[in-house]
Amino acid sequence: MQDNKASQEAEHGEDGGKQRHVPVLLEEAIHFLNVRRGGIYIDATLGLGGHSLEIAKRLGPQGRLIGFDKDPAALELARKRLDMLAAELGDGMPKIDLIHASYAEVGSQTAPVGVDGLLADLGISSLQLADSARGFSFQAEGPLDMRMDTRSERTADQVVNHLDERSLGDVIYEFGEERRSRRIARAIVRARPIRSTAHLAEVVAAALPAMKHWRIHPATTTFQAIRIFVNRELEDLRALLEAAPRVLLPSIGRLVVISFHSLEDRIVKDATREGARQGVYRLLTKKPVIAGAEELNRNPRARSAKLRAAERIS
Repeated sequence: MQDNKASQEAEHGEDGGKQRHVPVLLEEAIHFLNVRRGGIYIDATLGLGGHSLEIAKRLGPQGRLIGFDKDPAALELARKRLDMLAAELGDGMPKIDLIHASYAEVGSQTAPVGVDGLLADLGISSLQLADSARGFSFQAEGPLDMRMDTRSERTADQVVNHLDERSLGDVIYEFGEERRSRRIARAIVRARPIRSTAHLAEVVAAALPAMKHWRIHPATTTFQAIRIFVNRELEDLRALLEAAPRVLLPSIGRLVVISFHSLEDRIVKDATREGARQGVYRLLTKKPVIAGAEELNRNPRARSAKLRAAERIS
C-alpha cells in the first residue's frame, strides 16, 4: 500500500513550490529524543536544519550536535541557519559538527563517540522539490537527475533511458509498490529517449487508464521508485538502523525515525521490534505516532509522516 513520501509533492506544488520549510512532527521528535542539556545528538538527515535548531537550543555550551546530509545545498543552508542561532545564543551555543555524508555512514563517521539521541527524518525536503534543476518533481520541466548527492554516479536518466524493460519494471514495482509497473516500464522503453521529468510524467500518465479523480498524480509512484533507487535510500536506511545500537549510549540513548511511506516504515518497525526482542531496545512507540489535526492544517506534508522511537537498554 502506497502512503507515500512522493505524495508530498502534490501538496507542495499547490503554491508553486514556494512554501516555507516546516519540520514534520517537530514537538513529537524532540519529546521522544528526550534532549538533555550537555548531551550529544545526531541529526542524521539535517535537511534545512528545522529539527537541529530545536535540538541545539536545548543542549547548552557543553552539548554537541552532529548533523549529516548528503545534499551539499541543504548542508550549506542548514549551516547558515545554525550560524544565525549561534549569533543569538552566543556562549550558550553547543558545538556543531556538520558532515557531508549519507546517514549510512553514521556508524563509521562518529565512532567511538556514544550519543544520547539519533534522529532521522527520511522525507525529501521542500528545497529539493522546489528546485526543478534537481529533477525530483513531475510538476515542472527538469533534467532526469534526482540525485540527493550530486557527487553520485547513478542518475534518473541512467535508470529511465538505459535499464532494460524487465529491470525497470522491477524497480518501479519494488520501490514504488506500483502494481502496473510492467505496463509503465513498457511505455517508457517505447518512448525512449525520455528527455525530461515532464516528459517522463506524460509517458507514465498516458500508459495508465484514465480516472476521473486521481488521489495522487499517476506518475507519483514511478518518480518515488526511481528516486529511491537512484539514491539507494533503503540500503542506506538499513545501514543506519544496523549502526544505531552501536552508536547510542546504553540505558539512555534514544532512536527516533520519521518515515513517509510504507517501505521505510516497515524497515524501521522490523528493526526496532527485532531489537526489542533481543533486549537491545525498549520500544517507546508501539504504534507509529502521526500528526494531529492542528499540524495537518499548518503543514499538509505531515499527512503521511510516521514516527517510531526506541531507547537502547543494553
